[in-house]
Amino acid sequence: MKNIKWVFVLYSLGAILSMFMIGVAVGVKSYLLALAAIISLIMIMGNGFKTKKKYREQGLL
Repeated sequence: MKNIKWVFVLYSLGAILSMFMIGVAVGVKSYLLALAAIISLIMIMGNGFKTKKKYREQGLL
């Protein structure tokens, strides 16, 4: 339990929520919501990979 990096858990949950919102947006045929969810997904995943790189460079992974 002590090896869990909670920041990555939060990033993954945020990405899952964004993917879920893409499906909801397609279901209700809201292209604006789908676009916002896709942008959100790209930003969350980008920040997650950037944080992972920073952790790896600091030797925390």
